[in-house]
Amino acid sequence: MKRILLLVLFVTTIAQSQEKVFEKEVKKISISIDSITKQQKDSLKIKVKEINAKLEKNKISFDEATALKKEAAAYHAAQIEKKVSFQEQKLQQLVQDKIDGKIFSNEEESREQTFEIAKFKFRLNFSDDEEDEVEREKKRRRKRTTTQFVFALGANNTLTNNELGSLNNSDYKFWQSHFYELGFTWKTRLSKQPSKTYFKYGFSFLWNNLRAKNNQYHVVNGNETNLSIHPEQLSESRLRHVQMTFPMHLEFDFSKNKKYSDGEIVDRTHQSFQVGLGGFFGFKLGTRQYLEYKNAQGVTVEEVQKNNFNMNKFNYGLSAYVAYQGIGLYAKYDLNPLFKNTDTRNISLGLRFDIN
Repeated sequence: MKRILLLVLFVTTIAQSQEKVFEKEVKKISISIDSITKQQKDSLKIKVKEINAKLEKNKISFDEATALKKEAAAYHAAQIEKKVSFQEQKLQQLVQDKIDGKIFSNEEESREQTFEIAKFKFRLNFSDDEEDEVEREKKRRRKRTTTQFVFALGANNTLTNNELGSLNNSDYKFWQSHFYELGFTWKTRLSKQPSKTYFKYGFSFLWNNLRAKNNQYHVVNGNETNLSIHPEQLSESRLRHVQMTFPMHLEFDFSKNKKYSDGEIVDRTHQSFQVGLGGFFGFKLGTRQYLEYKNAQGVTVEEVQKNNFNMNKFNYGLSAYVAYQGIGLYAKYDLNPLFKNTDTRNISLGLRFDIN
């Protein structure tokens, strides 16, 4: 008799526990349905408000505003139907589980799950809220600042007395004197609204090489650096100076704007022509001269001479580029002399790649 009473008490306790769990789950589903409905209606109100604001500013016509409102209402109605339907399916499954006696209390369910996956317990949270993704997408496409990786290369040489014609009498080989630039830039739209005007800024590392003509090399004579003829026949005579610069450009990007289905217009970059006008400032990190020749015994000699060669420590100048989809022509000109006590200035022409 006692065993029967205990069994009845045990079954009654289990039934009450299951009933509490069932009621708790039903309440959670009900709250979820109310939350979904409220959230979708609030989102619809925000969209309608934005559409009305554009209509008042004459950015869209009355017919366009009406169409956008209908589209937004249909979208959120579909979202409510979809998400509430999912909750209703959960409720139906919950009722079926109760009928089948599959509802456990939290403690029993935890023990069951622990048994099924041995010693490991995992908790995964999945968000079914598509509105969060929509808002993230809107914030992303409204960003005013983008970033680019910059790579440039080309020919390097010098001008004397700021005369372009002096290139014809340059002491350096034009096509064999190369420059390389590697950097990172930020591109910020000047206005809050979509426009074609940007401020582009960043930092770069430059490797400038000057290869001397006529078997000459650089010789330091006190406060001056001169080109002199080497006693041996040089197969290599290259002066390399490395510098860090901070470029700044006013850029005009003529890429076509993009219009989204909700009527919002945003700008796109690097889809058409870009023109950049500006300059740079920086400082030199090091200078070396590389010489290579064969001595009287026929032995190849390689020399690396490390010196500042009376070069100006700081440099600044003008730069410009014309590009299409981030690939274009690039020009730089140093306003300060390359060497102290001279009127020789560095000039660079080449290709530039802005990888957005």
